[in-house]
Amino acid sequence: MAAHAKTELGDLIESAPRPVVAGERLNVELLRRFYARHGFAPVWTTRQSQADSLINAVSRADDHGLAPELFHADLLRSSSKLPTLDRELLLSNAFLSYADALARGVMPAERRRDDQVLAPEPVDVAAVLDAAIGSPDPAAVIEALAPKTSTYRALRQALYDFRAGIPVGGRTATTGLREVRVNLERERWLPRRLPADRVWVNAADQRLVMYRDDRPAFSTRVVVGQAERRNQSPEFQASIDAIWFNPPWVVPEDIARDEILPKASQDPDYLARHNMVLLPNGTLQQSAGVSSGLGQLLFDMKNRFDVYLHDTPSKDLFGRDDRRVSHGCIRVENSQTLAALLMQQPAAAIDRATATGSTNRRSLPKPVPVFVVYETAFADVDGKLQFRADVYGRDDEVWQQLNPKSRMMAER
Repeated sequence: MAAHAKTELGDLIESAPRPVVAGERLNVELLRRFYARHGFAPVWTTRQSQADSLINAVSRADDHGLAPELFHADLLRSSSKLPTLDRELLLSNAFLSYADALARGVMPAERRRDDQVLAPEPVDVAAVLDAAIGSPDPAAVIEALAPKTSTYRALRQALYDFRAGIPVGGRTATTGLREVRVNLERERWLPRRLPADRVWVNAADQRLVMYRDDRPAFSTRVVVGQAERRNQSPEFQASIDAIWFNPPWVVPEDIARDEILPKASQDPDYLARHNMVLLPNGTLQQSAGVSSGLGQLLFDMKNRFDVYLHDTPSKDLFGRDDRRVSHGCIRVENSQTLAALLMQQPAAAIDRATATGSTNRRSLPKPVPVFVVYETAFADVDGKLQFRADVYGRDDEVWQQLNPKSRMMAER
């Protein structure tokens, strides 16, 4: 605190829990971090060309599906009329907030539901803005924070097409633009350097894709969580480091309590018919076997949601258009093929391991990252933009944060 108490600008930043300039709220944390690098002295009074470049970048924020009004665009156009220090803070706040939005989204992890935890690598946007100031092209430095995935590129192209009156994916501009903007935001929640080898599950598409060297190597249908909120598949990143062959199913406590034990209380033979036993510690477990709820393969991926990829005996489910029937876990149609790719073994070796009937855990030659996402607009394996229904009802939550009017109402 003492470092900036001697400057007028420092006092202005700390004047209230959330300072306001010309009716616009400012981000104290970002401003403090930026001006600490400059001794809490003004920056823009001697850097007009850099400020102009960044003002132009903010005015084009909609090229990324972001409303320029989120970053004081209207005030920036007439910022020269503001008192000097107010202008100083407004410019910095606009540039820092825009950089932060490109780097991790307008709706970062701490503002989302607790089952939406995907996040990119941390970025010091104060340092990035400093780098921009010293660059021949300040705007390009800030723009470089945005994702470079094929989906992000396809979504940005869709923005241009919709504005030109060109339908995309059978959508009209009225509905399509909102879906595109929402999913551009979701792309900003992802790591900027996606692993070249990865497993990608899109719950909205009900499909899994495995990538090798950044190219799709395998794709299959999956069963995902139900539409009911408590059973939806979460959005998260984990790592598959092993495979369980012929795994027993330790029934989650809520499923045992709410679904299985009530049935068992009405039918004394229910547990035996389903190869289930109640262990001394109160845990309900289903024995391994072809009729086990986990099937013959479980892909071990530690995560706080206890959500896993696994096989299933209910193969008929994969023929359905609506495959949202699980309690959140992901059932994989061609699980043997996925296991062979992950283990780097022939499919016959996987079949031999399951045929023994014995339960064992085998480590992968190398852990493989897995991403469970919810993308209602995305580029498919051929790079073509696809749209899916928002069955989980999550798009509106994101849209409310992207819409300046909704944000303003929520902040009042």
